[in-house]
Formats: sequence, structure tokens, C-alpha cells
Amino acid sequence: MTVKTSTAPRQTKPELEHDYVRSPALGYESPDTAGFIRCLAHGFPTPLARWHYHDEYELHLITATSGKVFVGDWIGQFQPGHLVLTGPRLPHNWISMDLPEGGVPLRDLVIQFSHAPLVASSESIPELREVLPLLERARHGIEFFGMEAQAQEHWHRIKARQGLARFGAFCEFLSDLARCTDFRLLSSTQLQSEDNDAQLDQINAIVSRITDHLAEPLAAADLAQELGMTESRFSRFFRRATGNTFTDFVNLVRVNRACQLLMESDRYITHIAYDVGFNNMANFNRRFLDIKGMTPSEFRKQGAGRFGKV
Repeated sequence: MTVKTSTAPRQTKPELEHDYVRSPALGYESPDTAGFIRCLAHGFPTPLARWHYHDEYELHLITATSGKVFVGDWIGQFQPGHLVLTGPRLPHNWISMDLPEGGVPLRDLVIQFSHAPLVASSESIPELREVLPLLERARHGIEFFGMEAQAQEHWHRIKARQGLARFGAFCEFLSDLARCTDFRLLSSTQLQSEDNDAQLDQINAIVSRITDHLAEPLAAADLAQELGMTESRFSRFFRRATGNTFTDFVNLVRVNRACQLLMESDRYITHIAYDVGFNNMANFNRRFLDIKGMTPSEFRKQGAGRFGKV
């Protein structure tokens, strides 16, 4: 007896979704009728449920089944009522674990929309600026709580309308999301707005330095000196901007980068730990468990489920 082995490379990266695959047969609205706001409804299983990303924002409401959700480097559970907004090019997938025989005809109510029209319009329409912080948070995925009934009503209202009426209904939904305070960010740490652009530029420069040189030691005292601040003032400044202490933030960034490497490569976990700046495995494993709620090896094993093999 011979066993056939596959020579195809193991898939490790998300698939980019292009417009030409968005067929009405899969649940998409026809390109002739959809404007910059596109509604989509589909069941499960479906070719649409895969580890993928696209250029649009995607507002995703689960209406049936439960299972595991993958958003960027975040792994969690979902059930009916689960509402998530993902930003452009943020990989994601929902895998149902309790599927009845034959699947379900409707599991997902989705709205896709583009970044550029909203941002460009906000320059001349001040009312649209209210949504900009929401869009910024969505870069890392936002899960909203307690909005299931409201979200379903909004989706059906938007789906039933066209033209300016659809845009108006869409803006009402965005307004509710922008004002929602019961949410959590999923994939990584999100910067919060500072009081002025100069301070935001300083924080962005610091964050870029951390992320670009993860393996290098970086002390808060050294950064404080470069900015002409005392260490205590720098600590307050940094925590106000990021919501974390400097040390906690560095650990978050390092662990998030480790998650990406665990999901997208077969490299040894020890090598990954040192590459992201941890100088011993015990510290890496402890910080990883604190932040992700599982060990690096468990994360890698569960991460394989983003392809539907849970």
C-alpha cells in the first residue's frame, strides 16, 4: 500500500480577496447596484469563509452557530450576536464548531465599505469626522457588545435601500458604532488620540522605534532623556497615550510580533522568542501566557484553525 503525499506548500498567509471573485452567486450584491456600501449575507459552509483579507472595512454580524474567530493575531470564541468591525487588510475568519448536518443557510450579515470616500468626504463635511476614531480603532478589529438586535435592524434597513437613502441609513449605523462604549480591540494595542499633533507624532515615533527594533533593548529612561522629560513625566505621557506602561506596551508589541511569526512560519519557538527581544524562554512563556491566555505552542496549534482545520 502506498501513501500519497502532497507536494503543495503549506498555506501560512491570508488570501487577498479581489473584486472579480465577488459573485452574486455567493451572496454579494451585483456590482451594477452596489455603490461604496456593499451588503452581503451568507450561510456556512461557504467558499467565503477562509483566512483572508481585503482592502475594505468589514462589519460582520453572526446570526447562527458558534465557534472560533480569528482576527489578525487574536483568537477567540463567537456565538450568535457576535459583532466585529475589521479594518482594511486585517486578516480574519470565522469557523463554526457546532454545525448541523447540511450546514446553515444564514450565518453572517456583512457590510463592506471603503476607506478613501469617508476620509476624503470628512474634510469638507464636518459631521463625518465623528467616525474617524472608529475607523482608526478598526485597524486592529473591534468587537461590540450588546448590539445584536440593533445591528440586525440597521443591516436590513441598509440592505433594503439604495442611493442616498442607503448612505443615510449607513451613517446612522456608523454613528451608533462610533458612540458605543462597550467594545474591545482584538488584534493589537491601539493608540489613543493625544491632545495635539506634536504629542501624537512623538508617540508614533516611539512606537515605530519599538516595532522596528524589537530585539534591541530599549529603556524608558533613555527615551525620556531624548524627549527632554523626566522619567516620571515620560511614564505618565506614555500611559495616557497608549493605555499601558512602557514595559507592558513593549511586551505586548513583542508578543504580537511573535504571534505573527508563529502563525506564518514553522520556525522554532525559541528562535522566535529571541528574535522579538526576549532573552530567556521562561520570561517569554510567562509574558505570552499573561497576554494571550495560552502558551506559544497552544497558540500555534489553534492558529492553524484559521484555515478551517480546527
